[in-house]
Amino acid sequence: MRKNFGAKPMLYPMPVLMIATYNADGTPNMMNAAWGGISEEKEITICVDSAHKTAENLVARKAFTVSVATAEQLAACDYLGVVSGNDCADKVAKAGFHAFRSEFVDAPLVEELPMALECRVISYDEESCRLVGEIVNVCADERVLSDGKIDPMKLRPITFDPVNHRYYVLGEQVGLAFRDGLKLK
Repeated sequence: MRKNFGAKPMLYPMPVLMIATYNADGTPNMMNAAWGGISEEKEITICVDSAHKTAENLVARKAFTVSVATAEQLAACDYLGVVSGNDCADKVAKAGFHAFRSEFVDAPLVEELPMALECRVISYDEESCRLVGEIVNVCADERVLSDGKIDPMKLRPITFDPVNHRYYVLGEQVGLAFRDGLKLK
């Protein structure tokens, strides 16, 4: 038997996306966003409420980065989701993060978050809060690579549980994509 919950924003795993932009004065800003994902081969779509400082910044700069929140940086990433850039202009520094400029877009990257997508704004709709970005580069620190590829076990990305308001770290490998299903042919 199944239980019905109605139309709710429930999906597992739900990535914890850290969106970084520059404020008008050039200081870095970052927010925690859970509702988003890859929507085309080189596009990401994220729900960003127009009341967020990030929305104002990405409209002005036409660029943003999306870092993957990690287990090691959980507290700082959560802090960036509960404190508004409208109220605290230096919240990235207060989180203990060190920002540096992306080579590809007019947006900051964060040293402590080892993987990021560097994006240009394709569109932003204030009414639906839908941000669509073109991914122009993906970068990752060597500390999360194995054999030159991003290793999720080293990255330790976290997922958001929208029902119970908890974070979980991504778990163990359980299979091989595009292979295990072939056993059923």
